Amino acid sequence: MIDGVELKVLKLIPDERGFLMEVLRRDDEIFEQFGQCYVTAAYPGVVKAWHYHRRQTDHFCVLTGMAKIVLYDDREDSPTQGMINEFYFGEQQRGLLKIPAGVYHGFKNIGTETCLILNIPTELYNRADPDEHRVAPHGGEIPYDWARRDG
Repeated sequence: MIDGVELKVLKLIPDERGFLMEVLRRDDEIFEQFGQCYVTAAYPGVVKAWHYHRRQTDHFCVLTGMAKIVLYDDREDSPTQGMINEFYFGEQQRGLLKIPAGVYHGFKNIGTETCLILNIPTELYNRADPDEHRVAPHGGEIPYDWARRDG
């Protein structure tokens, strides 16, 4: 796994009314600090990639649908530089993925319905000076193909 990436397996606590699922607690080992919380959506087949943050750590949790989350470590000082990680999260696999600063990340909706991803970053979004550095999702400098691999 890419250096600094952490995974928290999430557990649904069901009862006859529905369920509850804790996502992130301040006493979790994975917790650093709270910046803000937001939800992003992707329609079926859509890729939202690539970007990284210099200061911010992200915490992704797929709330609805299924997503493939992909990470690429381009950090020069990292022992895992050049490594790619793929994670499949959503209704069939619950988890919270900690994405450290400096690691490129993106996701693809691999389901048939809109997927919703909750992000709990460690920093506030600064509209005047965004900590967001982007590259093209397809055919760019990151050696990754978002196409489905059948087999």
